[in-house]
Amino acid sequence: EMRKLNDSELARGPEEVFTIIGKIGRGSYGSVFKAVHKETGQVLAIKQVPVDTDLQEIIKEISIMQQCDSPYIVKYYGSYFKNSDLLIVMEYCGGGSVSDIMRIRRKTLTEEPIATVLLYTLKGLEYLHYRKKIHRDIKAGNILLNNEGHAKLADFGVAGQLTDTMAKRNTVIGTPYWMAPEVIQEIGYDCAADIWSLGITALEMAEGKPPYGDIHPMRAIFMIPTRPPPTFRDVSRWSEDFVDFVSKCLVKNPEHRVTAKELLQHPFIISKAKSSSILMDMIREAKEIQEENLSGGSRDSYLDSNKVTLFGTCWLK
Repeated sequence: EMRKLNDSELARGPEEVFTIIGKIGRGSYGSVFKAVHKETGQVLAIKQVPVDTDLQEIIKEISIMQQCDSPYIVKYYGSYFKNSDLLIVMEYCGGGSVSDIMRIRRKTLTEEPIATVLLYTLKGLEYLHYRKKIHRDIKAGNILLNNEGHAKLADFGVAGQLTDTMAKRNTVIGTPYWMAPEVIQEIGYDCAADIWSLGITALEMAEGKPPYGDIHPMRAIFMIPTRPPPTFRDVSRWSEDFVDFVSKCLVKNPEHRVTAKELLQHPFIISKAKSSSILMDMIREAKEIQEENLSGGSRDSYLDSNKVTLFGTCWLK
């Protein structure tokens, strides 16, 4: 288990503390690198976020992130400013995100893996909500898996906030598909908004995309608050427990929505969630497909080019 970075490490240049060994991926906000902590040999992830945001705000967000200490939330170890970028040092999740795994396997998930991912995610939300924190960006792309098959919430706090503002600049609002009606209507919202997004994420894992995913974001923004709550395209394919779980998340009035704590007791979670080995099987399958793609010459976008730059230098893998 990696410790928080100490003051002397944070005072030095990041290139003295870490060796970059590869690029994991790109988000809408910048790149994520795989790095080794020189002193301990621990593998970490470093997220590079271009900073054009109020510094005080960022520092406040980072202090919130560092207060989170849960096995269900990606750990943050410290951060650096380098050439007008913010570098966030965090736990490395070698399995990628749930949406990466769906994309690589070209398959949606069946009920047992879905329930297992939801169990971990609900425990992460229970932890945050008990502390009056809202995640604000629950979706399959923000649920990361480590190599043991444990699912963890990512992009909470500064990364999530920054991603939001970046996304809002690119389109009018970013990705509305997971947003609760009250968030779109800007009525003011609390932890219940995360539960709506969790219901949408359950549909995303089952069907490969969120409801209205094929529709233009501006139109979706109009439809989410005005239409009845979404459900499965083909309800008959799914167990009653799963259909009920999703319908309890997708209640339009946030005051009538269930809590994370209550959902942990839902029959779908109790009966269908399995051990992490079921998720390890999916990760293994995704990695095998990636290896084949790489040896077959078609490079998966997940593994970027050999030349990797961070700290302003070019590193070869």
